Amino acid sequence: MSWLHFTSPNHWEELLRASEQAPQLIFKHSTRCSISSMVLNRFETSELFRAAGLSCWFLDLITFREMSNLIATETQVWHESPQCIVIYKSKVIYAESHGSIDAKAIQQLILDK
Repeated sequence: MSWLHFTSPNHWEELLRASEQAPQLIFKHSTRCSISSMVLNRFETSELFRAAGLSCWFLDLITFREMSNLIATETQVWHESPQCIVIYKSKVIYAESHGSIDAKAIQQLILDK
């Protein structure tokens, strides 16, 4: 699996369209935070990330903070980092941050869809 990079408001529309067919995962990462780096590494080595078929969107919060604000406004999920949000059929079905991000829980949730 490789990341789709969330860098423009057009990506939000693309993600929402894609969410009508399959869950879309957004990972908000702060490149200045060691906790964020640790959680990102743990996520990237998870079975969920290595599985085929899941769209994983990467958002660099330092470079694209306005995109994080857009997501927070559109989803009503308060910004945190690191943060993982899963959207399906244009609705948030999972939102956790820091050590609460659980790839196994996300995988189970997605298998149920």
